[in-house]
Amino acid sequence: MAAEKRIFLEDLHMPECKHVIKMLYEAGGKHNKPHVHVEYGEYEAAIGIDGEVLAGVLPEKQYRLVSAWLVLHEEELYEAWNNAVQMKQLSKINPLA
Repeated sequence: MAAEKRIFLEDLHMPECKHVIKMLYEAGGKHNKPHVHVEYGEYEAAIGIDGEVLAGVLPEKQYRLVSAWLVLHEEELYEAWNNAVQMKQLSKINPLA
């Protein structure tokens, strides 16, 4: 049975909305390119670190906020992805300020 490592990178708190962004990696499982899972209210999406929407949908405004966060933290996110693949501990990444 493959171990699942659930990593919560950060909750993004903004006055008009709340996003939950998670990086999930299942050891030994097939996985898409490096990405995060985003939850916003009733919406869910998997978004590549490069900003490509892989699955699901977000309202445009929320997608733009997440996309900006991805750009600002791209290096940290790729490092987190590589650590997740190696089943290493991950650190939280700061929210969009």
